[in-house]
Formats: sequence, structure tokens, C-alpha cells
Amino acid sequence: MTDSATSESARIDHLEMRLTEQDATIDDLNRTITEQWRLIDRLRRQVDTLTERVEEAGARAATGGAEPPPPHY
Repeated sequence: MTDSATSESARIDHLEMRLTEQDATIDDLNRTITEQWRLIDRLRRQVDTLTERVEEAGARAATGGAEPPPPHY
């Protein structure tokens, strides 16, 4: 092999290694993003549930419906 052929072969090998590393990085990032979206969705549902509960409690208080005292009273 000539020096230019060896040089081209080494360059191609280097590019193939970079491509493989980039593919692995992209897969890792996709997994991370998917996990984050699942967490965000779960947290959004929890916030929605808590918001509804606070609004219901506010509506009960506004209509004069007093909550019963806690059991320790």
C-alpha cells in the first residue's frame, strides 16, 4: 500500500469510529429525553390533580361549607 492509501484508510477508520460514537451518543440522548418526558407527564398530571383539589377546597370554603375539625380536636 502506498502512503496515500494508508492515510485514506486511517481517515476512513477514524470517521467510522466517530460515526459509531455519535450513534451511541444519539441513542443515549433519546433514552434520556424519553425518560424526562415520562417524568414531566407524570408531574403534570400530579399538578393538575392538586390544582383541582385546591380549587375544590376553595369552592367549599367560599360557599360556607366549613370543613369538620381534625380528629384531634
